[in-house]
Amino acid sequence: LECSTRSFKLSYYNEYKSYLRLASRSLKMSPTVAKPFEHLPSNVVPVNYVLRLHPDLEQNTFKGQESIEVNVKESVNVIKMNSAEIEVQSAKVVINNSEVVPSNIATDANTETLTLTFGQSLPEGKGNVVLEFTGILNDKLRGFYRSAYTDNSGEKRRIAVTQFESTDARRAFPCWDEPAYKATFDVTLVAPAKCVALSNMPVVKEEIQDDLRISTYDRTPIMSTYLVAFVVGEFDYVEGRDENNVLIRVYTPLGKKEQGDFALDVAIKTLPFYAKYFEIKFPLPKLDLIAIPDFAAGAMENWGLVTYRETALLVDPLNTSSNTKQWVALVVGHELAHMWFGNLVTMQWWTHLWLNEGFASWIEYLCVDHCFPDWKIWLQYINMDFKRALQLDALDTSHPIEVPVGHPEEVDEIFDAISYCKGNSVIRMLHNWLGAEPFRKGLAHYLNKHQYKNAVTEQLWASLEELSGKPVNKVMSTWTSKMGYPMLTVSITENANGVRLNVKQQKFSATGDSGSSFEWMVPVTVITQSNSTPQKFLLDKKEDSFVLEGCKAGDWVKINPEQIGLFRVQYDEELLKRILPAIKNQTISAADRLGIQEDLFALAKAGYSNTANLLTLMGAYVNEREYVVLSSINGNLAELSSLFSHLPCSSQFKAMRRRIFSRILGEVGWEKRESDKHTDSLLRNMLIGALGKSEDKEVAEKCSELFEQHLKGDKPIPADIRSSVYLTVRQSGSEEDYAKLLSIFEKTDLHEERDRVQRVLGNGPNADLRSKTLDFSMGDKVRSNDTPFVISSCAASGADGRVQTWDFVKKNYSTFLDRYAGGFMFQRLIQVTCADFTDMEKHKEIEEFFNQNKAPSAERAVKQSLESIRVRSAWLERDGESVAEWFNKNGF
Repeated sequence: LECSTRSFKLSYYNEYKSYLRLASRSLKMSPTVAKPFEHLPSNVVPVNYVLRLHPDLEQNTFKGQESIEVNVKESVNVIKMNSAEIEVQSAKVVINNSEVVPSNIATDANTETLTLTFGQSLPEGKGNVVLEFTGILNDKLRGFYRSAYTDNSGEKRRIAVTQFESTDARRAFPCWDEPAYKATFDVTLVAPAKCVALSNMPVVKEEIQDDLRISTYDRTPIMSTYLVAFVVGEFDYVEGRDENNVLIRVYTPLGKKEQGDFALDVAIKTLPFYAKYFEIKFPLPKLDLIAIPDFAAGAMENWGLVTYRETALLVDPLNTSSNTKQWVALVVGHELAHMWFGNLVTMQWWTHLWLNEGFASWIEYLCVDHCFPDWKIWLQYINMDFKRALQLDALDTSHPIEVPVGHPEEVDEIFDAISYCKGNSVIRMLHNWLGAEPFRKGLAHYLNKHQYKNAVTEQLWASLEELSGKPVNKVMSTWTSKMGYPMLTVSITENANGVRLNVKQQKFSATGDSGSSFEWMVPVTVITQSNSTPQKFLLDKKEDSFVLEGCKAGDWVKINPEQIGLFRVQYDEELLKRILPAIKNQTISAADRLGIQEDLFALAKAGYSNTANLLTLMGAYVNEREYVVLSSINGNLAELSSLFSHLPCSSQFKAMRRRIFSRILGEVGWEKRESDKHTDSLLRNMLIGALGKSEDKEVAEKCSELFEQHLKGDKPIPADIRSSVYLTVRQSGSEEDYAKLLSIFEKTDLHEERDRVQRVLGNGPNADLRSKTLDFSMGDKVRSNDTPFVISSCAASGADGRVQTWDFVKKNYSTFLDRYAGGFMFQRLIQVTCADFTDMEKHKEIEEFFNQNKAPSAERAVKQSLESIRVRSAWLERDGESVAEWFNKNGF
């Protein structure tokens, strides 16, 4: 599953110790009470499902019949399976050539189970559970649900589609809905003859009866229920075959087949890349990728039928930005990796979710780097996944990579930056420590050994350990079993015997005081001014020292080159001073320049350093031209500007951004150049957006000019800068420009263009227009999966916008609860509306609200948002005066 978290680009905030103590004493939230949960009994297990479903796209219902071949392991008089929002009309068991009808059929909405009780004991052996049932095509974006789109002629086209991960197959058919209960599936779909009907496998038989198409599909390999999928609707497609002759199709809404070409090209390159890397050919005869208009996540790795949010799959040759193309490539790479890692070998239970998501989130970058080597995707990785992992895992409300999961409601809470981003960061660190080829061989060994089975983390470590000869389990268990990560405090000792590096580890904490004695086994890599060959050490104790070979007295020293290790580095004053010239003259790599600035930002935020020191460090980046480094600086300055948004310092942060970025935009220019690389396009868009948010008059005037030319049809705004132009225009607060943006939204049929507009609508100073935007977010014109993005634009508009947005969410909370409870979007909604406040009164208000109003599957998101408020409040109080002094001293 490609979680929408990763496209939200949220910031997570740390916590300061004094406010943590205050909160824990007087403002503590009611503890989350874990719901009782029991796994299904293992005395009856499924072997094969023969499943027939007939969705009614007009009435939003479906009828189903299934015959489940089961293995009765011991004599029983009760069979229990999962079922939710399903009405069972009839049930029987066929065993030993005789039919047994249950004396009682009972469903339990709380446990989401169906229990068949029999008046006699069923004997051991093979049997079939035969059921007839009905259900609803719901509007909750989970289970078997309904969607729709309007085609180019204005006609509404209805769709029935599935989203089963993690525990929603039970909403489409009664089943053993746990990953360990793998089985095969023989699926038949009855659908309108005009519709395309897709499932995991190819069609082996098809017939037309009246106006219905009856499609029967080949038997699937043995697989978990959450990977089963069906789609019924009207679609176009493009197709091709990879070098192993696997048929690949990309399905699009009618009239948009050309928008599937880019994803098809990526898939054709990606599938054989993975087959070679894993030493296992793609296990299915076909692979379909399909764009779904209403979709909660980014994408879902259903085996052989991968479903996507439109913006994660479709690429318009004229109107899609380079940033979106990159996103599409990453999501395709992520989902196709799951065909092996997750589908072929599946986690035993959701406790091991990170095995799926952490690995797929790492190898998607390896895949995209293979397909597009000029994109510098591994450098961008540091400012995306790696950064988010470090941000969230600094919090006391984080969780280990491996977290015990019981009730299904707990599962959605761990689809977060820990499972995805920390998971892939740990994998990346391990890959570097073991070496590329031993790591690859270990993965291939693991997949071949456990294919078509379930596995746990320790089995992956065992394969990697066997093929590399290194103590993988001993080292990696310190990273997966505990939350958090270390901060390495470093200094050097220089004497006649050479140079020694002194390293001490402690837990990096959002409070500035770890309060933890836990120690990690840390793979440490070092380069120095006189020796660029990486030297590797394993820090397996609280503190140690190491000889730096080839290092001379006075050399700069860089810990963690290329930001491979999952830890923060605190240099002593002398070492930091030495490395500043190397940043300024760019002697060290872009990844290292990025890492030093990111580490000091985090240290200042947590109270280990002062924000004024960070602002001084940023002066060393005067010659910086690398997109990812500048993007990091911009993001951190934007966060500081938000923190100080109600103080005079806010305008000084804007002035600082103008001083840094206006000169660079002058060099890059507004028009694409022949010499431009992929990252130049990303840089141009970032610069325009940063200067627009910083109230640069020249940029505002230029954006207004481009916007008017675009509206008149004289000259379209290039897709690569369109989002930033829209944002800057919206910053003006003009009702006329707001109306023009709404007009663009309503006229376009390209979801990416609608997305550009809806993500900036609330980003203006006018409270009335924000109110209008908030109401608009709940209307029929905005898809429910997009509503949180529209709302977040209002929250991002400034201090007043945050208050207005939170009041709106409180007022409409019951509606949001009905729409999103138990899903990803509910967590996102809470985070974007609550996490950016800076005062403890608002903290108290939010805490009391959620003590009185339940937040299903989002309790952790609430706690993390409250922690964010505490750290921002403390940060502001701690560094406010010194930051103001720094600005005054430096002429802002």
